[in-house]
Amino acid sequence: MTKTIKVALAGAGAFGIKHLDGIKNIDGVEVISLISRDLEKTRETAAKYGIGHITTDLADSLALPEVDAVILCTPTQMHADQTIACLKAGKHVQVEIPLADSIQGAGAVAALAKTSGLVAMCGHTRRFNPSHQYVHKEIEAGRFNIQQMDVQTYFFRRTNMNALGQARSWTDHLLWHHAAHTVDLFAYQCGSPIVKANAIQGPIHQALGIAMDMSIQLKAANGAICTLSLSFNNDGPLGTFFRYIGDTATYLARYDDLFSGKDEKIDVSKLDVSMNGIELQDREFFAAIKEGREPNSSVASVLPCYQVLHDLEQQLKA
Repeated sequence: MTKTIKVALAGAGAFGIKHLDGIKNIDGVEVISLISRDLEKTRETAAKYGIGHITTDLADSLALPEVDAVILCTPTQMHADQTIACLKAGKHVQVEIPLADSIQGAGAVAALAKTSGLVAMCGHTRRFNPSHQYVHKEIEAGRFNIQQMDVQTYFFRRTNMNALGQARSWTDHLLWHHAAHTVDLFAYQCGSPIVKANAIQGPIHQALGIAMDMSIQLKAANGAICTLSLSFNNDGPLGTFFRYIGDTATYLARYDDLFSGKDEKIDVSKLDVSMNGIELQDREFFAAIKEGREPNSSVASVLPCYQVLHDLEQQLKA
């Protein structure tokens, strides 16, 4: 494919804006349709980014024959059904993490993606962040092997607010959203499937109906282990912090920055064409479309993560 890829983007919230900002830097791609629930805010965002078509209904954008691909930045509960709708409409699709909020939903998407002949990708951004890319390249070169990952995912989110401090129309989830990042990254970095997983959670929030604190343990087939702590109760510092403990080194990944175990900064600025993980994720999506290949973090490649999340959910319910 050599023509400009025409894109519809659904969800003009915090993450949708990140995608729009990243796509501005990518040649041969144009966002031509914007979908979001608040028409007035959608119109303002569309004007800012020069997008000609706006709607509150994804079906309107899927009906546009000129749309080649869709990026979904919508509430978690919509992901599976909307991804299926995109594939049925003959559109390449990238859905933000998580792929689904159930193994049934994830499996249905994967089954359709397998037979569609289309690029179907999930936004597992940690695979693309330069800090984690650096560690991955060290592993691939045989210079580093993970013995343990220690991960903290901490937010202060006792109300339904997004990353911009705006009210959400849906409820976020520690397991099906935030744990998905680390569960997938652990298996990806180890190059080994997860064979054992355990979880415990704290009290259920009366208003939100979710656990606000969670602890997860993972073991890969190659013997590596991972400990993941998650909280919506943590009043700073906020974000996800990764410690890679290996046979030859220790690495600390803090967003796009990487440090040694002695807190010496490692320069990862030249590792890829951008330091923006969302932009790199989008570049992979569009490159896979143009080259007719399976992308990194394809639906097929991330599906095992959702099986682990399902198994953990069953433990927590029991």
